[in-house]
Amino acid sequence: MGDPAATFTRDPLTGLAGSTEALAWLECVPKPDFVQAMLIGLHRFRSVNIAYGNSGGDLALAEIARRIRDFAVEELGPSAMIARIGGGEFLVACSGALPRERWQWLAEALGRTVGRALPVHGDVLHLLPRIALLRRAPGEGGGRMLDRLDQALGSLEQQPGRRVMWADGSHRSRGRSAARLEADLIGAMARDEIGLVYQPQYAVSTGALAGAEVLARWDHPQLGRIGAETLFAIAERGDHIGQLSSHIVLRALAADMLWKGLLPLSINITAEDLTAEDFAASFERKLAKTAFPPAMLTLEVTEQSLIGDFVRSAETLRAIAALGVRIALDDFGTGYANFRTLKALPIDTLKLDASLVGDVDSDPRDRAILRAIIAMARALGQKIVVEGIERKSQLAVLAEEGCDVFQGFLRSGPVSAEAIADML
Repeated sequence: MGDPAATFTRDPLTGLAGSTEALAWLECVPKPDFVQAMLIGLHRFRSVNIAYGNSGGDLALAEIARRIRDFAVEELGPSAMIARIGGGEFLVACSGALPRERWQWLAEALGRTVGRALPVHGDVLHLLPRIALLRRAPGEGGGRMLDRLDQALGSLEQQPGRRVMWADGSHRSRGRSAARLEADLIGAMARDEIGLVYQPQYAVSTGALAGAEVLARWDHPQLGRIGAETLFAIAERGDHIGQLSSHIVLRALAADMLWKGLLPLSINITAEDLTAEDFAASFERKLAKTAFPPAMLTLEVTEQSLIGDFVRSAETLRAIAALGVRIALDDFGTGYANFRTLKALPIDTLKLDASLVGDVDSDPRDRAILRAIIAMARALGQKIVVEGIERKSQLAVLAEEGCDVFQGFLRSGPVSAEAIADML
């Protein structure tokens, strides 16, 4: 099958495919092939529109769509179908065999991602989704799949406290319990089984390799590949986020790469890192232990990670910056950051979210917003990195507007350290 994103008409609010495109995608998958699908419904979303008006509802939907898209691409790759079915309902589907248990865990991890704090017009909301799951039955058409998902989601709405259900009525697939999976994770960290891949970053002006972003992967012996979002969701259930983040950071700094210290490296840190009392001191010790040059390192913080304790987060980032490490504000443009953030934090780089530039090659308003952000960044002495670039026409606009660095499937998805060495 070709890339569905290349042909579908985008939903104007979210940039995702619509219900017609989702149905066509499901019908196009050859009948012998496996298909997994999940329907995500935002419980009582109408109350957001009532309380905050259509503009508030639209802001919430756009952000939820971004979270779903980023999660699905991270866990399933760019060929997954991600669609807004209507209102507050979204579909994620992929072809190819996946263990039933893994699909369940992906749904639970996505539910946590969607349910995180969501700022709307000065308030912070938590929209907890219900998620219906299925695997395609032999010979089943796309319409029947959507009907079964819709029926299961409707049933979930009548069962308070229940968040995930299979279309056959079951709640959790037989297999590893949450506690067992958390134990697997602890063992994997002890055995150094959490792997790293690297998302290449390229200079907009020349196309030359300009850096790499570290991403975590776990190849579970029964469940297969588990990406960073699900990995951290598992860690969150067992209160192991700090331990996992520290493990990944140390592995990234200590990795015996041929290009270590020769290419800028970006590492994501969490809200838990930012508010931990000893994070800056611990990070300084890791730098000393691994002899990683601070000037070649950027720590990426998301706008959302700053919500919990802004004052302590700012103190931590200033201490890290004093070591010579650069700070990037990730997911910029998704609705959290304000001018206070840009003024109070030692930010070197603004990393623009893919949703901000999805239609920059076709919508004059998107291009005007991009131009304004670049002008602001230049005035503040900040570099611009743009993620999620998939089309040459998008890259052409970035070049014309003077962006610095881009990443995305137009050039490459995540690759191994050896592949990065071959690119140099």
